[in-house]
Amino acid sequence: MSNKFSVLEFFKQFPDDDACLEHLMETRYGKQLVCPKCEKDSKFHRVTGRPVYACQYCGHHISPMAGTPFEKSRTPLQKWFYAVYLFTTSRHGVPAKELQRQLSVTYKTAWRMGHEIRKYMGEVDGDDGLSGHVEVDETYIGGRKKGVQFRGGHLGKTTVFGMVERGGKVITRIVPNRRSSTLTPHIVDNVASGATVSSDEWAAYKNLSREGFTHGACDHSNEEWVNGIHHTNTIEGFWSRVKTSIRGTHIHVSKKYLANYLVEFEYRYNMRTNPSLMFDRLLQSF
Repeated sequence: MSNKFSVLEFFKQFPDDDACLEHLMETRYGKQLVCPKCEKDSKFHRVTGRPVYACQYCGHHISPMAGTPFEKSRTPLQKWFYAVYLFTTSRHGVPAKELQRQLSVTYKTAWRMGHEIRKYMGEVDGDDGLSGHVEVDETYIGGRKKGVQFRGGHLGKTTVFGMVERGGKVITRIVPNRRSSTLTPHIVDNVASGATVSSDEWAAYKNLSREGFTHGACDHSNEEWVNGIHHTNTIEGFWSRVKTSIRGTHIHVSKKYLANYLVEFEYRYNMRTNPSLMFDRLLQSF
């Protein structure tokens, strides 16, 4: 699949549910596998009129949709595939209203499909440890609530903490506050000991050297944006993309579901050097 997987190419490759089922079988199990029943190296052939494949020796059935959101869904498989395609080719995400319009399904169905796809994006992406040079930063995402005042003047916003390896992956976490006792454990758990960590001047990061990291900071309050090798431009660029996409695409995301949307942006960012693999990797996760 090329980096530019156009919508015409998608429908050429997946013209109907049968083509989608065949691709799902090959993606999950391959063209040949050891039968779990007779334990022979067997080829599995499609059973006519049913979404299952049978062992050439004992007739044991395998359903490519088993254990996936497709299994009990009444939504055609091609529509599921197209929804996955939209998620893996969009730069700013896909709102439920857009899925509803493009797939001709109800809003409830579109919302559920989007929720399931984001969940699997998180599972595929995982949380591999970061190393080398890592930037850390926290931000606020969300709207305002009238009459509710929070310390620092951030009204009704959710605190999100992020870590990004320069040239590598990003990891985000929703956190209750910006205290050192909250942020430091996330860094210790996800960043290799001895790594270089760059941050801003926030006091919560001042003890990172004691945790075995080579720490350096930029004093943003004094308009210092680069201090030798230390800056937070990478993680701040990621925050900017997330916030722009939420404002422009989703308008508003509740705190309850914010984590689901964050893993979607993580997945897309972490697969940025191999965009052609996004689609199949996501199908394999199902």
